[in-house]
Amino acid sequence: MSFEAVIREQAPQVLGALVRRYGQFDACEDAVQEALLAAAMQWREDGVPDNPRAWLLTVASRRLTDQFRSESARRRREENAVVMAPADELVAPAADELRDPDRDDTLTLLFLCCHPALTAASQIALTLRAVGGLTTAEIAHAFLVPEATMAQRVSRAKQRIKAAGSTFQLPPQAEREERLQAVLHVLYLIFNEGYTATSGAQLHRVELTAEAIRLARALHALLPEDGEVAGLLALMLLIDARRPARTGPGGDLIPLADQDRALWSGAYIKEGVALVTRTLARAPLGPYQLQAAIAAVHDEAPRAEDTDWPQILALYDLLAGVSDNPMVTLNRAVAVAMVRGPQAGLDELSTLDKDERLAGHHRLDAVRAHFQELAGDREAARASYQLAAKRTNSLPEQRYLQARAAHLA
Repeated sequence: MSFEAVIREQAPQVLGALVRRYGQFDACEDAVQEALLAAAMQWREDGVPDNPRAWLLTVASRRLTDQFRSESARRRREENAVVMAPADELVAPAADELRDPDRDDTLTLLFLCCHPALTAASQIALTLRAVGGLTTAEIAHAFLVPEATMAQRVSRAKQRIKAAGSTFQLPPQAEREERLQAVLHVLYLIFNEGYTATSGAQLHRVELTAEAIRLARALHALLPEDGEVAGLLALMLLIDARRPARTGPGGDLIPLADQDRALWSGAYIKEGVALVTRTLARAPLGPYQLQAAIAAVHDEAPRAEDTDWPQILALYDLLAGVSDNPMVTLNRAVAVAMVRGPQAGLDELSTLDKDERLAGHHRLDAVRAHFQELAGDREAARASYQLAAKRTNSLPEQRYLQARAAHLA
């Protein structure tokens, strides 16, 4: 295992150990980040230590010692500050925590990072930093924003959690299901941004899809009986299986129908199909399970023309009943067009024209252009492709849409 993988695996465990011992999530998270940075520099040269968790706990604890002493000297401690302890006592929990090696705080951290007081953008940033072990610079690079901007976002998120009086424990059962849905949504957003970047020169940001899948695996290990957790992991695997065939040598987008399916990851497809098959047989239906089932139908078709579109449409009908989402309506329209013809698909799209949640989204124009092209209306299709190209900040998508428009000129 690479040292980067070890760091990301250990990050939530070390943070959880410190927060359980000292409280003050914000101070502990800063200390862990400093320890991770130190590890990244030292382990590259010296190799991963025999007990990386103990190493990180010791370094992070010392950082807390320095911080608490500095605050004590400067302000003589505020009434709500952590009581100062000698350095040896602060470092000691490294050994104490190792007595409980099987304790996993990932779920508690995920719930904390997805606190309802935070915006979705803040939840994503804090999850990637606190649970994923990514540095602020890495997160900023992935989302194409300045590091200072991302640092402010993370700092505000931690302050909001502190102001909300959150403690390091799982929320009460009454809140747990709702908070779990927020966790799943955040992981889904992280994956989507990695699979189709909203802006920039690259279509994929593999570090984000890989991290979303890793965290979804960890969540599934903690909640193996939850159908939606299994469904989300299956969905990620089944979609990411197509990534090797999704771009050409120059990074140009290749649509699903034109992809070389021999390049798809058979291992991911096998694992994803098995996951969704098991969960559909025993758990109440949910949107992630249904999306995974749709992805499985696509992935199991040997050729694009072998796709079972009637089955996909039936699954979208079920999905529409449990998820009031314009993207579901848009994707269902594609299935309608493939089963009943392009005009039927265009009729479905007309219901979205006044939906403010999708207003100005390039995918609506792109799908409309595709239907118009299938219907033989080349001029209308060309105009729609051009409009879609103007509305996306993704350079690979722009090039693809402009090429489709040029083809119809």
